[in-house]
Amino acid sequence: MKDTGRSVLAGAALCCSAGAAWAHASERGYVLLLPTDYYLFGGMLAVALSFLVLVFLPVWGLERLLARRVALFPVALEGRAVASTVSFVLLAGLVFAGFSGSRDPLSNPLPLVIWTLLWVGVTVLQGVLGNVWAWINPWYGPWRLLVRFGVPEDGVRGLPCVLRQWPAFLTLFGFAWFELVYLAPADPERLAMVVSLYWCFTYAGMIIYGYEPWIRRVEFLTLFFGMLSRLSFFALSEPNGRQKLTLGLPGHKLDGAMALSLSGMAFLLLALSSVSFDGLKHTFFWLDLIGINPLEFPGRSAVVGASSFGLVAMFGLLFSGFMGAVWLGCRLAREGDWLKLAGHLAWSIIPIALAYHFSHYLVSFTINSQYALAALSDPLMRGWNLFGTAGLHVQAGATLGAQSAWIIWNAQAFAIIGGHVLAVVLSHLIAYRHFGSAQRATMSQIPLAVLMVGYTVFGLWLLSAPTAG
Repeated sequence: MKDTGRSVLAGAALCCSAGAAWAHASERGYVLLLPTDYYLFGGMLAVALSFLVLVFLPVWGLERLLARRVALFPVALEGRAVASTVSFVLLAGLVFAGFSGSRDPLSNPLPLVIWTLLWVGVTVLQGVLGNVWAWINPWYGPWRLLVRFGVPEDGVRGLPCVLRQWPAFLTLFGFAWFELVYLAPADPERLAMVVSLYWCFTYAGMIIYGYEPWIRRVEFLTLFFGMLSRLSFFALSEPNGRQKLTLGLPGHKLDGAMALSLSGMAFLLLALSSVSFDGLKHTFFWLDLIGINPLEFPGRSAVVGASSFGLVAMFGLLFSGFMGAVWLGCRLAREGDWLKLAGHLAWSIIPIALAYHFSHYLVSFTINSQYALAALSDPLMRGWNLFGTAGLHVQAGATLGAQSAWIIWNAQAFAIIGGHVLAVVLSHLIAYRHFGSAQRATMSQIPLAVLMVGYTVFGLWLLSAPTAG
């Protein structure tokens, strides 16, 4: 029986690694990643920890912990425009490689950088280190250059306030649809065209409406990455007029955060639901639900309509579930202003979003980041070796074998459970600040805690469910 179990385990890990290597390059084809007992145990652990947080967490002690900062060292933050300009030049080179380089998504650096290094790597860095994106986004430097030549910093006209962050919601939805539904999101030439159009669209918007209004309400990457950076360990303070890098517990930068508008909440929940749907759309359960034989997946072209509906439905379920949980919690706590509380509590969703993002893309990042290193050294497939990594042999063994699979499973489970606990802690703290009473805060958090437990179990199940396509 032990030999049989080991064989099954090794086979599952092998299938996992093969699919991950082609993530966003072709459809996955592995069966079973996270063992079933992991998500069952994880669900029970989430329930127990949620109960302990709501009943026994000393909120006043948590307030004092989050208020503590450790000053590290002074920093002189100069050269942001230069760093952004370099990022723009590198992006232009990647786009050129997308048009002129290999059509293989695992040999062309553009898809690997966009889908692996940016959408996975930078996302995690934002949640751990802080707002790195503010320095490397490819618009700030070119925009500052135009300002030096006389373009108004505030733009030539105002962006209507009534729009709130709905434009960013729409651009994020377009990005998610392109990634999850479009027939060939990793095709280098098509991706190069989309990246070029989006860069020009954003740059024109910054010129017309001003940099700050545009990035706060329209440019989805800056808005999303900025939200994630609120969770990071590091922050900048200015004692005595000098900037210092400080260290604090995750969530310490949420103190004083403004309540998100309805559009801001929708934006954040769309980011979370889209990654969840990316996991769901490959499962046997989903394919059977839309009438597709999982073992005879016909390709993306056959499920465009179903995938589009699924993306919208996943967001609708999560958004209505969150709003309903906050509304019900306020009813239990006898509070009328539930929409404002929802705007504050939405910040507590960030740990769950970051944890699932990490867990969902962990295997593909492990493999595809190696392909990226090789492709960046020879972006046009002309025999170059710019960084000495062109001949890099991709180590698929990072996800092969029982030991590697065990490490991956535990990293995924630990991240999701840890993100859940941090989300419950932050939501309880936010509710306490709102109500000023531990008892009322606890009552208001019961429905939201139930929702978070359910979503955590769902996330763990997605990592364990048989997948195809």
